[in-house]
Amino acid sequence: MPQFDTHFFSSLIFWEFISFGILCWVLYKFAWPPILNTLEMREQKIRDSLDQAEQNRVASEQRLQEYEAKLKGAAREAEAVVAEAKAKAQRLLEENEQRMRTESQRIQAETTRELERERRKAVQDIQREAADLALVVAERVLGRSLSDDDHRRLAQNALHAVVAGESAGVMTREGS
Repeated sequence: MPQFDTHFFSSLIFWEFISFGILCWVLYKFAWPPILNTLEMREQKIRDSLDQAEQNRVASEQRLQEYEAKLKGAAREAEAVVAEAKAKAQRLLEENEQRMRTESQRIQAETTRELERERRKAVQDIQREAADLALVVAERVLGRSLSDDDHRRLAQNALHAVVAGESAGVMTREGS
């Protein structure tokens, strides 16, 4: 094999080193700069992407914190609205109870006045009836007609007797 011959081999090695050196120089001069530029651009792109990702992460964390703060604020606001609604409902309930109490007292007082009026009216009716009855009885007992003065006197006496009897009846009822 001629390539392994030492005389031929040494000159072949020389030319191989020269070819390799030229190849390295050509690569260094023409191929490495674009490759290195491409690698640097890619490295820069990756670095920019990482920086952008970090900025996006920070921005998203800020947005998340803002969202959580808004959510907490909305929850506090909702609690305040609910508390205010409860207070307003309680206030309305108390006002309604007070209004009902006042209305009940007014109705009770009105009823008491009406009962008192009806009682007085009934007493007056009874007094009139008793006076008329006393006159009729007196006319029959005496057997004659009484004058107007006699009627008035007898009516007054009967009226006093009825009032005195009613007072005694009220006292006995109150004592019971």
